[in-house]
Amino acid sequence: MNRGLYTVCLRALAPALWLWMAARARKAGGDWGILAPERFGRHALPPGLRSPVWVHAVSLGETRAAQPLVQALLDRGLPVLLTHTTATGRQEGARRFAAAIARGQLRQAWLPYDFPQAARRFLAHFRPRCGVLIEREVWPNLLAEARAAGVPMVLASARFSESSLRQARWLGRALREAYAGLHAVLAQADDDARRLALAGAPPARVVGNLKFDMAIPAGAMQAGMRWRAQAGRPVVAIASTREGEDEMFVQALAAVPAAEPLLFWLIPRHPQRFDSAAAVLEAAGVPYVRRSQGATQEPPAPPVRVALGDTLGEMPFYYASADVAIVAGSFAPLGGQNLIEACATGTPVIVGPHTHHFADAVRDAVAAGAALQVADAAAALRAARDLLGDAHRRAAMAQAAQRWTARHRGATRRIMEALPLA
Repeated sequence: MNRGLYTVCLRALAPALWLWMAARARKAGGDWGILAPERFGRHALPPGLRSPVWVHAVSLGETRAAQPLVQALLDRGLPVLLTHTTATGRQEGARRFAAAIARGQLRQAWLPYDFPQAARRFLAHFRPRCGVLIEREVWPNLLAEARAAGVPMVLASARFSESSLRQARWLGRALREAYAGLHAVLAQADDDARRLALAGAPPARVVGNLKFDMAIPAGAMQAGMRWRAQAGRPVVAIASTREGEDEMFVQALAAVPAAEPLLFWLIPRHPQRFDSAAAVLEAAGVPYVRRSQGATQEPPAPPVRVALGDTLGEMPFYYASADVAIVAGSFAPLGGQNLIEACATGTPVIVGPHTHHFADAVRDAVAAGAALQVADAAAALRAARDLLGDAHRRAAMAQAAQRWTARHRGATRRIMEALPLA
C-alpha cells in the first residue's frame, strides 16, 4: 500500500474512527476534542513557543515514560511542545508539567489526525526544531510532512514487537517509507532494533528504556510506607488490571481463607474501568472501600479485604504501601504492563504469562531475581502469599529489584545526546 492509497483509506474510515473515539470518551470521561480544530492542525492562538522541541506521548503510559526526557529538556531551558492522542495522556501531562505550563515553557496540543493538510498546518504553526516520538507512534503522512518541512524526527525509547512488525508489513510501502525517513531511531533493546530495521528504519542505537529513569517521588514513597505500617496486616497490590482481569482476581480472592488477614489493593489501569471494578467487587460480595471517596486515607480495618485504587497519578504510593505487587495486564492476552515502576520502589513483583509488550524487561527482571512469572491469577495470589510468609526471600527480591532498576538507568542522558537540538 503506497501513501496515497493509505490516505484514501484513512479518509474513508475517519467517521468510524471518530465514532470509536467518542465511545471511548463516553466511558473514560474527559475532553477528547475529537472534532476540535487542533485535530485538523488549526490553531486559533499563536504558538506561544519559539522553535520548541516537540515530544509526542500518545496516552497515559507514554506520557509517564516521557517524563524524565521532558524534564531534562525543560532543565536545559528549552521550550517543549507536548502532544497527545488521548484525554488521559493530556491530563497526565497537565498534572506532571503544571509548573512549566504556568511559566510558558511547555504547551500541550492534540496530535493532528494523519491527513497531509492537517500535519502540514500543525508543523507550519509550531515550527518545531525537531520531533521526538515516544516508543512507537509512527504515522506516514506526519513523517512525510516533517521531512518536507525540514523537521528531523526521532523515535525514542522505541519498542517494536513481532505483532508491530506484522502490522508494518501489512501496511507496506507507506509505513516502510515513514520508518526510513526517521532522522534517528533510539531503541529500548537489541530485539526492538532488529525488528525496526526489518520494518525499514535506519540502523538503531540501543539506548535503553526511559521508564528506568522515572523519578519516584520521595513524598509518595514515604506516605506509602507509613500507610503500610499503619495497616497492621500484609498488603498486596494488584495493579494495572485491564479488561477481564478484575473478575479473575476477585474470583481468586474468594479462595483465600478468611482467617488470613490480608489487605488487597485493586487498581484498574484506566479510569473508565473504576466503576466496573467496583461493580465486580459488589457482585461478588467482597467488602471493599474506594480511595477516591477518602475511605483509604488510613488503612481500612477488617472485615474489609479490598481497597479500590480508583485514582490517577498515585502508583508510587500504591507500590510503596504494598509488601508484594502483582502487575496485571498480563493475565489476559493483552501484552502486559510496565513492571519497572514497581521494581524501582523496591517491591517484589509478580506478573502473568502474557507479557509480549514488555518481554525483554520481564525476562531480565525474572533473571535478576526481581520478579516472578506465573500462569494465572490464582497462581499469582498463591505466590504472593508464599512471599508474605518468607521475609528473607521477600527482602532479597526487594534488593534485587532496586539493583536491577539502578543498573538500567541512563536512557534519558543517551537520548539527549542523540537529539538534534541545535
